[in-house]
Amino acid sequence: MTNLSPIVLFVYNRPEHTRRTVEALLKNTLADKSSLYIFSDGARNESELKTVSTVRDYIKSISGFANIEITTREENLGLADSVISGVNEVLSQNDRVIVIEDDILTLPSFLNFMNKALEFYSKDEKIFSVSGYPYPVKIPESYIADIFVAYRTSSWGWATWKDRWEKVDWKVKDFNNFISDNNVQKLFERGGEDLTPMLKAQMRGKIDSWAIRWSYAHFKSDAYCLYPAVPLCKNIGTDRSGTHSSSSKKLDVNLDDIKANFEMVKRPELNEDITNQMQELFKLSLIRRIINFIKLS
Repeated sequence: MTNLSPIVLFVYNRPEHTRRTVEALLKNTLADKSSLYIFSDGARNESELKTVSTVRDYIKSISGFANIEITTREENLGLADSVISGVNEVLSQNDRVIVIEDDILTLPSFLNFMNKALEFYSKDEKIFSVSGYPYPVKIPESYIADIFVAYRTSSWGWATWKDRWEKVDWKVKDFNNFISDNNVQKLFERGGEDLTPMLKAQMRGKIDSWAIRWSYAHFKSDAYCLYPAVPLCKNIGTDRSGTHSSSSKKLDVNLDDIKANFEMVKRPELNEDITNQMQELFKLSLIRRIINFIKLS
C-alpha cells in the first residue's frame, strides 16, 4: 500500500488517555510508514496549564512514525474549531486524512482498514467518510460482507477525502428551511432520532459540535459512512475526563485483534437490519423528547 493517508491526532489535557492512544496507534502495522500530525489545543484557564503542558511534553517525545509534525495552539480553540481548522490544514496538502482524538484505542489492523477503504472508495462519492468504530450493533448472520454502510456518521476513529470535506457548510445556511420541514427532518433522522435535536442545539448555541454538522453534510449529499463489520477502535474517554464525554457505557464495544483482509464491495447498499438497530440505539425516550422540546423550542 503506497498512498498512505496522514494521521491527525487532536490532544488537549489528558496525558494518560493520550499516551494509551499513541501506544495503541504505534502497534499498527502501517504506523512506521505513516505521517502523524498532532494538534494540541491551548488551556482554557490557569488550572489546566499543568495538564496541557504535561501532554505537550509527552507528544514531543513520540517517535516511531515516518514523520511527526506538532502544532501547539496558544489559545483554546475548543474541540469544534480545533478539529475543523486542523483537518483543513492537513487537507490543504493532502487528498485524504485519518483522524483520531486523544481517547481512541485502535487495533493493529485499524490503519490497514482505513487506508484500504480510503483508496477503494476514493472515487465513490456515495461514501462520504469511513470509521473504524461500527457502534454496538449485531451483524446479522446472513450478512457476510466485511463492511457495511449507514446513514449515521462516527467521530471516533474516522477518515475522509478532501473533496468530501470541502462540501461541508459549517454555517448550515439552509437551517431555517430544514427546521420548517418535518419530512426533511425525518429523513435526516434515519441515522437516529437525536440528530435533529443536536443540529438545533448547535444552531442555537447550546453545544459546539463539528460532528453534527459533519453528519448533516452526509445527509445533504445523500451519502453514507462506511464501517468494518467488527470494531477496530473504541473510545476510552467515557469516564467524564473530557470536555464532551459522559460516563455512559451504552456505546461500548469490545476489541478483539482481528487480522481480516477486509474485502471491499463496490457500491455497498444499506442493510435494513443494521439500519434498524442503529435507529433503535439512538431512539429518544419520551422524557428526552420533552426536555428537547422545552430547551430547543
